[in-house]
Amino acid sequence: MVREFLLPDIGEGLTEAEIVRWLVPEGERVEADQPVVEVETDKAVVEIPSPYAGTVLRHGGVEGETIRVGSVLVVIGDDGEVATSTDSISEREPTHAASPIVGSLSEEAEVLSPVGPAGAGERTKEVKALPIVRKLAREMGVDLGQVRGSGPEGRVTREDVLAATPSATEAAAPAEESTPQEGTASPSEDSGEDERRPLSRLRRTIASNMARSWAEIPHVTTFDEVDATRIVEIRSALSARHEVKLPMEALVIKAVIPALEAFPDFNATLDGDDLIVHGAHHIGIAVDTPDGLLVAVVRDAAALAVLDIASEVRRLGEGARERSLAPDELTGQTFTVSNIGAVGGGQGTPIVPYGTTAILSVGRAQEKVVVSNGDLAIAPVMPLSLSYDHRVIDGAQGRRFMALVIENLEEPALFLAG
Repeated sequence: MVREFLLPDIGEGLTEAEIVRWLVPEGERVEADQPVVEVETDKAVVEIPSPYAGTVLRHGGVEGETIRVGSVLVVIGDDGEVATSTDSISEREPTHAASPIVGSLSEEAEVLSPVGPAGAGERTKEVKALPIVRKLAREMGVDLGQVRGSGPEGRVTREDVLAATPSATEAAAPAEESTPQEGTASPSEDSGEDERRPLSRLRRTIASNMARSWAEIPHVTTFDEVDATRIVEIRSALSARHEVKLPMEALVIKAVIPALEAFPDFNATLDGDDLIVHGAHHIGIAVDTPDGLLVAVVRDAAALAVLDIASEVRRLGEGARERSLAPDELTGQTFTVSNIGAVGGGQGTPIVPYGTTAILSVGRAQEKVVVSNGDLAIAPVMPLSLSYDHRVIDGAQGRRFMALVIENLEEPALFLAG
């Protein structure tokens, strides 16, 4: 029996995903619940298990291809079943009758016969290339018709495309061609050429979310500073006792929880004319990753001890940087903490994540002169920036929330005893 497995919605509002890597080749056996493919969604790279056991007859796309939710992801047959011409993927782009798909299962390449300009009456040479190579060529501005393929049967490879990019071509030009003539500007005097770089899927998601938040949420940001002497001491003591570095986010989250309980509008979602005040406290933490900023979520933070929060912050941070977190670990926050001090930042104007009403940014603690009991002293001072949705939260309420957070951070016993 031939069964089609459709790409499921594995996240909130997912509409499409990019195939990163097939874990089971065509023609190989797959067990039920065995990961069959690795896909990249808007925020995460996840493995999708097969719901059936049997033989993988067809992949629904090649690595690097984007397919929509509801499209056929993989076709699976009974053990020993052989793929036939009828086991096709209806969602794949049809190819022209004169341009069949050629190549082996592992090196499948499209053969296209592009026509020349209208009225030219000629066809250009056939081009063999994988879809992912064609995508790279489009991104790099390379005309595949002008590239000599080095792969099997003249197939154009990824390396061929990279070697044919304008920058690579210029670098390979003879030295005498690059020697400036008398009276002309040298290359070092030129301003250089612009570079067009396509945004990654994650960066496009970040851009869309930021633009939506900024366009729809009227932001107000309030700034303050905290004498971080006690919070730094507590962090050092706990780290030494438990022989593990305690993330500052863990203590900040624990300090914020009482403020969220006292001012529940900061732990809410504005839905039309209704305000949904959340009973649980799912705290988002902003994670700086090589691919861009991700917000991972510490769920039910109010129910966790500070060491448990610390362990979860470390786990989520590592998972975010490795792009291994599940979609539900990257969505659903009710309040967000951004520790820009981890990268040397101070005060800023954080953007409220869409679907929430506030975000707290914590900067790097630096020694400053402070007044303590009427005397001048040197103390580590930590900057705070609180942004909130002015449709829901007024300035006075924002200041009260910030005051309670500051009180807790300056004396951690107030929240650690709870």
